[in-house]
Amino acid sequence: MKNWDSALTGPQATLEEAIATMDRSALRIALIVDDTRHLLGTLTDGDVRRALLKHLPLSIPVDQVMCKAPQVAQKDWNRERSLAVMERMQLLQLPVVNEQGQVIGLETLHGLLDKRLISNPVFLMAGGFGTRLHPLTNDCPKPLLKVGDKPILELILESFIKAGFHRFFISTHYLPEMVRDHFGDGERWGVSIRYTHEETPLGTGGALGLLPQDEINEPIFVMNGDLLTTLNYQELLQFHTSHNGVATMCVREYEYQVPYGVVQSEGHLIRSMVEKPVQKFFVNAGVYVLSPELVKRVKPNTRLDMPTLLEEAIAQDENVTMFPVHEYWLDIGRMEDFKRAQEEIGGVLRG
Repeated sequence: MKNWDSALTGPQATLEEAIATMDRSALRIALIVDDTRHLLGTLTDGDVRRALLKHLPLSIPVDQVMCKAPQVAQKDWNRERSLAVMERMQLLQLPVVNEQGQVIGLETLHGLLDKRLISNPVFLMAGGFGTRLHPLTNDCPKPLLKVGDKPILELILESFIKAGFHRFFISTHYLPEMVRDHFGDGERWGVSIRYTHEETPLGTGGALGLLPQDEINEPIFVMNGDLLTTLNYQELLQFHTSHNGVATMCVREYEYQVPYGVVQSEGHLIRSMVEKPVQKFFVNAGVYVLSPELVKRVKPNTRLDMPTLLEEAIAQDENVTMFPVHEYWLDIGRMEDFKRAQEEIGGVLRG
């Protein structure tokens, strides 16, 4: 229950402020309390994502989106009782309260179980040319460009390892020997790393056909090798498993403001006018969880982009779900993104 008090916030905090509290505490929960620390509610990743799916503004008071009747543990509960409740109700956190309902602690599933290895494989895409980052990528693959003192791909790898993952595949194409020389077989990190190589670019979906498909028997993470994020991979896996879909795509909310007044009309008549409206969309965040069945449909050496693979599944009335990402996320596609990464992310991923 270390540092649980950093997860406390008041009911009039905004959703944005509560998310910042969650990020600072690194406990994936905000405990909403009054001035005497009576528990009023909780805010978890799931609550935040439901709010984002409804396009609720980040300025909304947190007490309008929090869970107002959270499951709690009493101070005399032992480890086994807390763990049984958390596993039965699929909870990652469990506030501990006293007889007056005041928060006196916080149990986490990770803390109760200690660190468990997660056997789901992780497929990292590291074959791109990175042409928009020339001249930096003239003689270095983009995933090996350093943010701070570590390559982008190493930061991604370590974020998965920290979450308990240990089975990795890396897809290469451009300057593959540099990637292999840096990461080797993963022994330096105490994990397994194996490689697939695209003789010609196959796209994010086509690279799946090079995996040893007889070994892919659990949902697999697929992630672009130029992303930096503090996404909770365990939460994503739990979401994917609970929704029984063939694929889950991580999405980000993207806002676009029309720079003009927009006129709604009916024939020659103006019905309404909106000055510089803001439109909101969900965009692909480049992180996926795929079922083994979907992976095994991809034929070797066939060019295929991931959106096409997912569209084919949707056309067959299969469930393809989306998982909104509210955590830090940065796609290092352009030089300005790379410069921004140097300023922002080095300290974020390493705490």
